[in-house]
Order: sequence, then structure tokens, then C-alpha cells
Amino acid sequence: MLNRVVLVGRLTKDPELRYTPNGAAVATFTLAVNRTFTNQQGEREADFINCVTWRRQAENVANFLKKGSLAGVDGRLQTRNYENQQGQRVFVTEVQAESVQFLEPKGGGSGSGGYSGDQRGQYFGGGQNDPNPYGGNQNNQNRNQGNSFNDDPFANDGKPIDISDDDLPF
Repeated sequence: MLNRVVLVGRLTKDPELRYTPNGAAVATFTLAVNRTFTNQQGEREADFINCVTWRRQAENVANFLKKGSLAGVDGRLQTRNYENQQGQRVFVTEVQAESVQFLEPKGGGSGSGGYSGDQRGQYFGGGQNDPNPYGGNQNNQNRNQGNSFNDDPFANDGKPIDISDDDLPF
């Protein structure tokens, strides 16, 4: 059996962070995910999908994502039900997010979420002054050879890209 959900969308509002009675963090948020087709007026519609994440991931979501942030979610679909104040049974379907990826830098694009280099270092275990923002040990030889996370090996510097049709995979 398989229960897997992969989504990319924008948050419709800031995530809500709460804690269970035993201290586990839980964050809820809604992703607006565009449909692949347009309606009769030529406009693209969106689905609004409720997501839940737990513990450290929940705290990171609450700290780094905001309304409008572009995020990727990998998780599973889960249903639950409860009885409301009127005595009616209410069924809820939501994505239990096992992984949330922040897909744009802080302040970038039309969203305001993501993280900057300094925050990324804290997120992955490095400190603000750590020359390796991803934490862990990095070989000093690589550090001194000019390799940088900011280098773009695909930058064309304004020149046309020289590629033949034989090099294309399609």
C-alpha cells in the first residue's frame, strides 16, 4: 500500500505553532497549490490543502515561513474525525508533512519566507560565524580553492550558450 503526497505551493497565512500537553511542537498551515489547467475564463484555479508538521520541523516552519512563502511538502494523507459543538461528526483530511522544504530565499520572490545564509547555518547545525554554513567539517583545501556556495556554474555571463542538438537528451 502506498500513501505519499508531494506538494509545492504558497502559504495562505502564517503558520500556527502550538504545543501538546506533553511539550511536542505542532505547526499547521495551508498551502495554495495551482491546478495544472485553466477554467473557462482562462484563469488558473488553486486547491487549498491543510498541512500539519511536528516537533523540530514544526518550529522551523513557524520560524522561517510566512504568508506567501513558497514551500515544498513531502508527506502522507491522513483523515480524522471529531464531534463538533452541535453534535455533528466532522471529518478532516490533511497532509502529515514529514519534510518541508523552503523553496525561496528570505525576502525573495512574492513570498516573504525562506531563510538567509546565517539562518541556514543555524538550521543545519553551523553557527553564524561558521565558514561552512551547512555545519559539519569541510576540507580546508576545498575552502581555499575558491569553491563557494554562491558560485553559479550555470551562469552564462550574457553570452549565448553553445550547444548542439546532438547534446540534448530529447
